[in-house]
Amino acid sequence: MGKLTLLRVFLPFAAGYFLSYLFRVVNAVLAPDLTADIGLSPSALGLLTSVYFITFASFQLPLGILLDRYGPRKTEAVLLMFAGLGAFIFSQAGSLSGLVIGRAFIGFGVSACLMASFKAYTVWFDRSKWPVINGFQMASGGLGALVATSPMEWLVSVTDWRMVFIILAGLSVVIGLLVFSVVPEKKSGVATDSLANQLNGIKEVFTSIKFWHIAPLVTLSQAAFLSIQGLWAGPWLRDVIGLERGAAAAILFWVAVAMICGFIVLGLAAERFSRKGVSLTVVSATCMALFLFTQFLVLVVPLSWYFPVWLIFGFIGTSGIIAYPALTQLFDVRLSGRVTTGVNLLVFVVAFSGQWVIGVIIDLWPIGADGTYHEKGFYWGFGLMLALQIISLVWYLIGSKMMKKSTSSA
Repeated sequence: MGKLTLLRVFLPFAAGYFLSYLFRVVNAVLAPDLTADIGLSPSALGLLTSVYFITFASFQLPLGILLDRYGPRKTEAVLLMFAGLGAFIFSQAGSLSGLVIGRAFIGFGVSACLMASFKAYTVWFDRSKWPVINGFQMASGGLGALVATSPMEWLVSVTDWRMVFIILAGLSVVIGLLVFSVVPEKKSGVATDSLANQLNGIKEVFTSIKFWHIAPLVTLSQAAFLSIQGLWAGPWLRDVIGLERGAAAAILFWVAVAMICGFIVLGLAAERFSRKGVSLTVVSATCMALFLFTQFLVLVVPLSWYFPVWLIFGFIGTSGIIAYPALTQLFDVRLSGRVTTGVNLLVFVVAFSGQWVIGVIIDLWPIGADGTYHEKGFYWGFGLMLALQIISLVWYLIGSKMMKKSTSSA
């Protein structure tokens, strides 16, 4: 593949995922503005932000069929127009219901930004390169998370959150047109079988033991990362650590930098381990176990250690994404869109639930006179996500042991 073609495939999809991640985490910085302007409680803020996840998730199975049938270029370009509409509705909203409708359209509109790129890369690149190219794709999302921190804090200081979303609406349309006009089409990446066969492909994925061996661990690990990093990390830094708003945004900036490094470094490391015969599944599961331990450290180490612990959180929290190409490699390439969207469905349903439930738990304690949340709510909310991940890790280890026994007996 020539360098020009590589850039034509990679850069537009990277721009789309940059936008998707920016939408996903921007409320972590804008939360005080939304709370003050609209009057949102912690549970309402959690519900509003997590609506992105549930509309995102609800479209994953049809998205898999669309990606395999019509290709990633057309699918993502059309959906990004809905993201632009959602951002505009959000910018004009004067109540929680208006914000929820806008946020829902945004989640629906960016639902293809990662999965479309994964589909395109399985078509255009050799499978040995999938972890690396996926890592760079995820790094583009990390750039979106980075822009949603201190740069976003600065932008809000010179304008307001409504103008921010008007800008994001225009950016959504521009990137959609870029994807449609720049990305080349490859007919071999488009399925030609019947809709019934494509629906059977979804059944094939969701009834596979290989899928359910690691899917729960991936789901809960990524859901915890998205729930916390996408919203509750900012309030934690403000209300538990006691940082001012600008200082909290600066910490989130460095967490995003660590996340970008994690996507790239772990993607490169996974490829190297794969060359040495270590499966991507084992690499991703090991890293997700380390992420689980990092969340434990967030809850137990002295508060003065917050900076290095949150940097590690950002770096190792990216590990769940390694499991996406790992799962894809277990199935025929014709099912690649349905495999990745299948696990993404689970991730975003649980992320929706987790982000909302953390807010509900925080709401069980009284809000301070200055609008701060009680630290016990954070500990119980984060602790719940940690406990669920421990259960999923045990499931994975038991499944690995049983699969080894069945292989050796055969």
